[in-house]
Amino acid sequence: MNILFLTLVSTKNINERGIYNDLMRKFSSEGHKVYIISPFERRLKQQTEQTIQSGIHLLKIKTLNIQKTNVIEKGIATLLLEYQFLRALKKYYNNIKFDLILYSTPPITYAKVIKYIKKRDSAKSYLLLKDIFPQNAVDIGLMKKNGFLYKYFRNKEKELYKVSDFIGCMSPENVKYILKHNPEIDTQKVEVNPNSIEPVENNISFEEINRKRAELGIPEKAVFFLYGGNLGLPQGIDFLVEVLNSQKDNSEVFFLIVGSGTMYPKIKKWIDVNKPENVKLIEALPKNEYDEIVKCCDVGMIFLDKRFTIPNFPSRLLSYLETKKPVNLATDKNTDMGKIAEENNFGFWTESGDLNTFNNNLTKIIKERALREKMGQNGFDYFINNYTTSHSYKIIMKHFENVH
Repeated sequence: MNILFLTLVSTKNINERGIYNDLMRKFSSEGHKVYIISPFERRLKQQTEQTIQSGIHLLKIKTLNIQKTNVIEKGIATLLLEYQFLRALKKYYNNIKFDLILYSTPPITYAKVIKYIKKRDSAKSYLLLKDIFPQNAVDIGLMKKNGFLYKYFRNKEKELYKVSDFIGCMSPENVKYILKHNPEIDTQKVEVNPNSIEPVENNISFEEINRKRAELGIPEKAVFFLYGGNLGLPQGIDFLVEVLNSQKDNSEVFFLIVGSGTMYPKIKKWIDVNKPENVKLIEALPKNEYDEIVKCCDVGMIFLDKRFTIPNFPSRLLSYLETKKPVNLATDKNTDMGKIAEENNFGFWTESGDLNTFNNNLTKIIKERALREKMGQNGFDYFINNYTTSHSYKIIMKHFENVH
């Protein structure tokens, strides 16, 4: 089949790891022809270009800044995106007949592109639902419920669901949420298709781990907790700071925070004022460097704002599970990530804001090395059985068993 993938993620190298790159390489390795359209944001000062990497066609189109910019530019860029994608599609891929269109949220403004390809090529469409917008913006106070912007984007969201032949959600709670709040959707087209990556060997010697920990300034006997990813409003960073403050005199634990975002200055200011000996903050790193740190940690952490009514499911969980790290989660009560972690015994869950429970879980993990190792192995087993690109590929392709 000819596969068209629309994404906000600008890929420099298709062989870099990630939930989208890995899935596209899987389609390519199975004999499909893959075409990807993604943005070249204005800050990169690049013109639209076409390349082919490992047999995969990449079309990067010049856009305004969509990420890491002010709200006004982000909003305008998002609104323009479907017109820019559609124009590029007509110019560069006019003679290619697509069988399947894959696309992920964000953004939710792809409907015109999808309708065009479906009508032109009689293609099928599959939404990889990674973001439930605009409700997520309402939850954390970035948008008013029933305001003009909300109503506009809510209509866009519904239009995207309507034009999608299939909708793959990250977890069972995501499926329930979408069907409950969009009762007009045919239940038969909504399914669980979780975040996934292609597994790689993660062999690392004790000598390498010790060298890396020493390089990072982590005491040899401390249990190493890692948080990696965005540091913004959605992550509930206030509670992360509360946790750090409560543990600042605990020499048995060391916290490394790796990331960037609007709340980065808040963590830095707390560190500058309190000067804790067991906390270190590093700005976002290239993925390969961050992955090396994940291999050396003892426990992975995930935080989400407690106000969320939508069931987020951060993909950073995958790197922890793949490297056999137990997880300590502090999230809202609507995501089922904590439930899945506890039911499958690869982590602990706390509702964000509940400091006593979080610290009790943290203490258990610190005190019991055998528990950490057992949970780490359980997480790896769950990952291999549920969260690999082979699983996502099969979930999508079962709808096209008779297509060659």
